[in-house]
Order: sequence, then C-alpha cells, then structure tokens
Amino acid sequence: MTIKYFLAALFIGFFNPIFSQQSKDPIIESKIEALISKMTLDEKIGQMYQAVGNKKIEQLLPMVEKGEVGSFINVEDNQLVNQIQRTALEKSRLGIPLIIGRDVIHGYNTIFPIPLGQAASFNPSIVERGARVAAIESSYNGIRWTFAPMIDISRDPRWGRIAESLGEDPYLSSVLGVAMVKGFQGKKMSDPTSIAACAKHFFGYGASEGGKDYNSTNIPERLLRNVYLPPFEAVTKAGAATFMTSFNDNDGIPASGNKFMLSNVLRGEWGFDGFVVSDWGAITQMVNHRFCKDEKDAAEISVNAALDMEMVTLSYKKYIPELVQEKKIDMAVIDEAVRNILRIKFRLGLFENPYIDLTKPRPSYKPEFLADAQNAAEQSVVLLKNSNNTLPIDTRKIKKIAIIGPLANAKHDQLGTWVMDCDKSRTITPLMAIQEQFGKDFEIIYEPGLKFSRDKSLEGFKAANAAAKKADLILYFGGEESILTGEAHSLANLNLQGAQSELITALKKTNKPIVFIVMAGRPLIIENETKQSDALLYAWNPGTMGGPALANILFGKISPSGKLPVTFPKMLGQIPVHYNHNMTGRPASGKETMIDAIPLETRTLTVGCTSYYLDAGFDPLFPFGFGLSYTNFKYDKLTIEKPTLVSTDTLYISFELSNIGKLDATEVAQLYVSDLVGSIARPVKELKRFDRIDLKAGETKKVKMSLPICELAFYGMDMKRNVEAGDFQLMIGGSSESGIKSNFKVTQ
Repeated sequence: MTIKYFLAALFIGFFNPIFSQQSKDPIIESKIEALISKMTLDEKIGQMYQAVGNKKIEQLLPMVEKGEVGSFINVEDNQLVNQIQRTALEKSRLGIPLIIGRDVIHGYNTIFPIPLGQAASFNPSIVERGARVAAIESSYNGIRWTFAPMIDISRDPRWGRIAESLGEDPYLSSVLGVAMVKGFQGKKMSDPTSIAACAKHFFGYGASEGGKDYNSTNIPERLLRNVYLPPFEAVTKAGAATFMTSFNDNDGIPASGNKFMLSNVLRGEWGFDGFVVSDWGAITQMVNHRFCKDEKDAAEISVNAALDMEMVTLSYKKYIPELVQEKKIDMAVIDEAVRNILRIKFRLGLFENPYIDLTKPRPSYKPEFLADAQNAAEQSVVLLKNSNNTLPIDTRKIKKIAIIGPLANAKHDQLGTWVMDCDKSRTITPLMAIQEQFGKDFEIIYEPGLKFSRDKSLEGFKAANAAAKKADLILYFGGEESILTGEAHSLANLNLQGAQSELITALKKTNKPIVFIVMAGRPLIIENETKQSDALLYAWNPGTMGGPALANILFGKISPSGKLPVTFPKMLGQIPVHYNHNMTGRPASGKETMIDAIPLETRTLTVGCTSYYLDAGFDPLFPFGFGLSYTNFKYDKLTIEKPTLVSTDTLYISFELSNIGKLDATEVAQLYVSDLVGSIARPVKELKRFDRIDLKAGETKKVKMSLPICELAFYGMDMKRNVEAGDFQLMIGGSSESGIKSNFKVTQ
C-alpha cells in the first residue's frame, strides 16, 4: 500500500475492506451466542482471565481443562502451545481455544528499528512490513496476539517508553499506527501467520507527569480529543482487534476504571467491537492509586467500565461471583465481555485452526526479512549535521578510519528495548559491517575507549586517542544501552551516560574530523557534542541489520532520508517541547536578549517580554520533521487549485521539488496547516500530509497533494468536532520550521 493511499484514507474513514473495521459476521455471532448460553459463570470468568506462562505451566492445565483460562501471556514454546490448545479443545467442556499473547514490539527474531526509529522513516510501508515479518516469525511459536502498536503521543524524552512510540504528532502516529495494525493482522486475521494487534496504552500515558513511568496525567478532554485520541480512533477504524488500558490515572481516574472512555468513547462513539485487556496488574493497582478500597472494589469498577480481560492478577476470578450475587455486576455485562473476547478468537480462526504445524520450517531470519530490516534501518537514520560535506566518506581523501565508542560493536545494545526473543549473535554491528565491506579499502583501527555506555573509567582513553591520531577520520558510535529505555526506564538526566562526553572532548583535541553516530531510544541532550562533531547521524536503536545500514550511509551507497518524529531539546529544562504547541499571546520573535548579553543592573522587564528561556532561547536543538541529505532540495511554485473552499471540498495543491545537488536521494515533503483563528487557541501548525519522493541528481518533479477540508475539524469551544470557517496558512517543506507558504480560506 502506498503512502498516498494512507494519507487519502485517514480520518475520513475511506478504508478499503482490508483496513475497515470489521462488520459483525452473523455466523460468528450465532456461534458466540450458542457458546454463551452453555457457559457457567466460572467459564465466563475464565475467558476474562489471562494467565502468565512459565515452566510450571502444567500446573495450570487443569484450569484450562475446566475452562477457567481464556489467554496466556509469555508462553514461548510452540510444542507447549499445542499442548495447551489440545487441552482446551479436546478436554474442556466447551472446546474454546486460548489466545497466546506476547510483547512483539519491533520484531520477534529479526529485529527492526525501534518504533520511534521506524517513525523517522515517515514511511508506512516500512512500518507495515516490519509488523508483517514480526507476525510471521512469532506466529510460528503460537503467538497470535501482540501488545502493539503503542500509539501514545510522546512529548517528553525523559519517559523511557518514548522508544516504543511513533513520536509526538497525532497525524504521523495515526498513519503509522494503522500501518502497523495492517502488518500484524494481515489481509485476513484468520491466516495462521496473522496476529491480533493491541492498541496501547489507552489513554494519555505518554503525558506521564515529569516523564516518570506509571505517573499521573492531567489532560483535559478537549486536548485529549484533539491530540491524544486521534491515533486510537484511526486504528479502531482500521480494524484493530484489541485495546489495552494504561497504568496512569487521568484527572484522578485510572484508565482501567474509566467508564466514560472505555464504554462511551471507545465502544459508543467509535463502535469498537473487539476486547479490552488491562495492562499487567493495572486493575488491582487502582488500590494503590487510592481510587479503590480493595481488589474487590477494583474488579467491580473495571468490569462495569467495560474492561473485558484482566492481565495476570486475579481480582476478576476471585470477586466476580460474589459481585454478581450481590447484584453489583449484571450478568449482561459479563456476557458482553465474553462476547467481545470470543469474537476475536473466532476472527483469528482459532476454533478451526488452533495448532501450530511443526513440520513447517521455522521462518526466522529469512534473507528477505534481514533485507527488510536493513531497508528499515537505512530509512530511519537521520542526518542532523554535515559540516564541510564530511559525509559521505570521501574515499579519495580518507585512507585510515578510527572506529571508537561503546556502541560500535555492541550486538545486544543496538537492538533496543523489548527484544526477548532474538538471537544477538545474528546482529551485525557497524564495526562488523565496515570491516567486511570496506576492510580491504581502508585501514580500520578499532579502539572502543569505553566498554559500555555508562562506563566512567578513563582507562581506554589513551588507546582511543592514539587510534584517532593515526586516522584521517573518527567514527564515534555512542548513545545509550538498550536497558536504559523502555518500560520503567525513565531518566532525569538525558546527557550522554558515563564518560562519553569526556571522550568526545578528548578526541576533538586531535583535530581530526569526527562523525558522531548516536544509537539511542530517545532524543538525548547533545548540544555540546553536536558542536564538537563535524557530522551527526541519529540511528536510534537500529536493530539486527543496523551495521550494514549505517555502513551504506556512511560510505554514500545510500543518502540518508530520515526525519525527526520528535523534537530535540537543547536543554532538559525545555521539556516538554513540541512543534505543534498553541500560539501564545507573546510568542518569541527571535530577537530576544540572552542571559550573557544582559547588562548588569538592568531593570526588570527590559530584556524582551516574550515566551522564551534566558539561557536556551525559544528554538529546540532540532525541530520535528528535520533531517538533512547528501544533496539539497528546492521547493518552488506552490499552487492551490481553489483558494476558497467549503467544509465538503478537498484542497488540491501542487508544487515543484528539485534535487539541486549531485547525488540521487529521497526527500520527505511535509505539508503543514495553520488555523489562523479558532474558537479555541490553535496550534501554530499541524502536520496534515507527507510523502517520500525519490529524485535523481538534477531532477525536478511536480508533486501533488490533496487534503479533504473535513480533516481540518477539531473539538472547539462547544466540545464538538467541526470545521470552522476562517483563514488558513499552508506550508510545504522539509521540516516543521521551513518551507514555502500560501493561504486559503474556508467558508461555511
């Protein structure tokens, strides 16, 4: 599926049958009702319980035989999965299969870049293919349900789970979230290689206070609907099979007990007919929130809020029977939860085909999968600086290369978070790739300098400096280990860990050009290191094939095309910082007085009363959507077909994009819209379209984009989603901060 298809389909609901929310199959619904009519209360509760798999799982098989388990998480052996399913199908009274879940986030065996890295590709086909490969590999082990995509809008890089996100923008997250759902679920969910997607975390989790995991959020409903909920609504329309509630409370109400969001919005407004699962232990944790007095209270609130399945903890199993007897939970509510769960099991084809065919060869690490992973890594790398055309490496001038840094040959750490099922021996590191591809052409000197990213020892500096002095060019591979990002890995300090900054400073004194390649799961505070480097590549955690991808980019086989899916701050104190902030009454002008320029004894209110920091200014280090290339692009001749429109019209635009450099390359053209006046304060701009455009050196293409005016709708003063008449500005460019502009008007 092309990018243009996604962009034309999103938000207005024009999904084809592969994407569209599935209509209820009368045959399946009839089978569901027949089963429910036969089920005891204990069997119904069993469907609502997800047990955790372990080596003693045989102790749980009697529960499976009694129909008291509906799902397992973390069963990793395919023979064991067959045993579980055989017990459920052949020994339980009603023969209901189980659904096996696993956190398959950015690959199962073959690891693709972390989701934040994939988002930097601005390429839905990359995201879709990564999810498809993960589904094929994981389904061989009986996994038919993954807890992805994570589509939390993430504006705070202190939050470790930003690595799992698709960035800060609702539109980009929506497009890529839909792509991931399609990849996991395939053309037919009943295909044995398809796995059910799970949209998480519903809702607002990416706004955790202070960037601390599991923390509270306080997002008003209007902001929720305009920023944080659109990706979830988009994947609902795309047919996402399941949802997961988040750990956080929002405005004092934990997500697992929020009836308004789970029942009114998700099911009532959006028509979701899959099932909702809690995050691990999130129901009973509502007691810790001081929202529930005990686990029985938590069970009552969650069931009545329309949370269908409890992950791991036992409050449903323990307390639903007496809550039903006490008439605090109506049996109709239980039946609806079971109905939702059974519906997904039928759609997955588990009743007809629950077993794994162990005679088939394991599909892991197929050559085509490794090629896909390398392609994804290549498209996710973002070139942030390239002084004096340091890159690509000039083979006529450079003969000796020093490879330095703790992540140059770190097989595990370049993979990123959530990689429990991979074989790190399959990882190809940058050192390995460069030695293999270019070892005959260059003298390569490898001295890591530091053993790992948090290493504070200076023992390796001497050898690293000696290597740098012998070389014509330094490639420094730094960043952070995989364990430093992901769930429960928030940081208050986003500077380079260990003695990395000191090592870069020492290398700078050799007066040799430095290329800084960052592998990390989040934006880091690297302003000083950026200044010290001649070129800067941000590679995120690039996955299994990150080494060959980076080698190809460094040596110019491929021009980098990634763009930042999240804003990079200069300093920690700027967080949260994002491009689509509301316009303030006193916006920065760019002429503000900085701290070192303030004369002594200056009177108050004479240094420029605008929205900025005295010590950081207003601008970030790098803006959303930013990314350089080995060539230059020119945007020109922006034309709006019809500058005055009504809400039912479509805005058609065209522009010329030229590659004015000497190398073939790909540009991600981005379309932003500014609503100049609204019934509420509006963002300075919002991403509405993007497209990847391949251009030969010297080539010019006429590019066309279309935007249905209905996509300019937002929740205004009356809390209704409407398009408001008024004046708008349109910008086309290569980032959120630069481009050519034009204006148009919308009338009622």
